[in-house]
Amino acid sequence: MSVVIGTEEIEVAYGDMSVVRGVSLEVRQGEAVAVIGPNGAGKTTLFKAIAGLLALRGGRILYEGARLDGLRHYEIVKRGVVYVPAERELFPQMSVLENLELGAYTNYGSRAERLKFVLGVFPRLEERKGQMAGTLSGGEQQMLAVGRGLMARPRILLLDEPSTGLAPLFVSEMYRQLTRLKGEGLTILIAEQQIPHALAFTERAYVLENGAIRLSGKSEDLLGNSEIQKTYLGMA
Repeated sequence: MSVVIGTEEIEVAYGDMSVVRGVSLEVRQGEAVAVIGPNGAGKTTLFKAIAGLLALRGGRILYEGARLDGLRHYEIVKRGVVYVPAERELFPQMSVLENLELGAYTNYGSRAERLKFVLGVFPRLEERKGQMAGTLSGGEQQMLAVGRGLMARPRILLLDEPSTGLAPLFVSEMYRQLTRLKGEGLTILIAEQQIPHALAFTERAYVLENGAIRLSGKSEDLLGNSEIQKTYLGMA
């Protein structure tokens, strides 16, 4: 499988403070890969750097072998790298349908086709498409955020903490739909604190601590790692 996204020794800083240091990772075509770690580990900073929302202090980011760092965010989206932030960043006074259509801003000609696809993935959004986004439940808002990302026809979807604030039922539903998307060939890089869900969903994972990769490997191996179990799963 070819590498879709690769980072090579990247460093990202806020002022004089390095938040991501020397991070190298790769995601291959059709894979789902997790980045796990505690709050403050640098997961969101890493994802924002890949998405072109933060500049690199060092290293480089490659997309299908070509340099991605240095491009503007909308140029990166046009290439098929789509970031869904943990904060969702919906427009609460706009309808579900309007929020979805905004997701197709780099691919507006095919918005009707993409809308049909997204509403097929998330039927609940079909039921709510005339409703204001701000009145949706947390789980429905997360579906809308992911659906808006899918409207851009991503080659790779960067999902930052998609289970944040969700009830267990919505978390299970979210991962069920993500598994469907992965089965249809979508490449996914996901940052997550719900470690069992993330490792069950992905093939490989990286453990990020204090801005650096501490462990990496097959997700099933990491799930069985005693240190991971003790640190992240509360198992003695």
